[in-house]
Amino acid sequence: MDDFEPRIVAFLCNWCAYTGADLAGTSRLQYPPNVRAIRVMCSGGVDPIYVIKALLEGADGVLIGGCHPGDCHYQSGNLKARRRVAILRSILEQLGLDPDRVWLRWISASEGKLFADTIKEMVEELKEKGPNPMREAWAI
Repeated sequence: MDDFEPRIVAFLCNWCAYTGADLAGTSRLQYPPNVRAIRVMCSGGVDPIYVIKALLEGADGVLIGGCHPGDCHYQSGNLKARRRVAILRSILEQLGLDPDRVWLRWISASEGKLFADTIKEMVEELKEKGPNPMREAWAI
């Protein structure tokens, strides 16, 4: 288990979180390469089915990154994301999946360091949890 490296799927808002991730890269901030970023126009547009699909297909964690509340380019998309994630967490519990594998974070375009720190923290916590049980189910 010492060699376990978590796989993280990140749905990042085009205007804030994705730009923050880009800033982390251009600033040469070090963070684990465990994340696969998917740019979405707004965190409110992330369908919970995509999050569940990522977990069922073996992702160890899912990060949804959006603009800070009140700063959404689509007025209230990030508030929609917060509501969706709250409901999603209860659905994951009912499915027998760990809801703590899904993170929702507000990261602005100027917070490259916050993005890097979030990925570091997420990787550490997922290493403690161990691999997603669905990873073995699909490894057959």
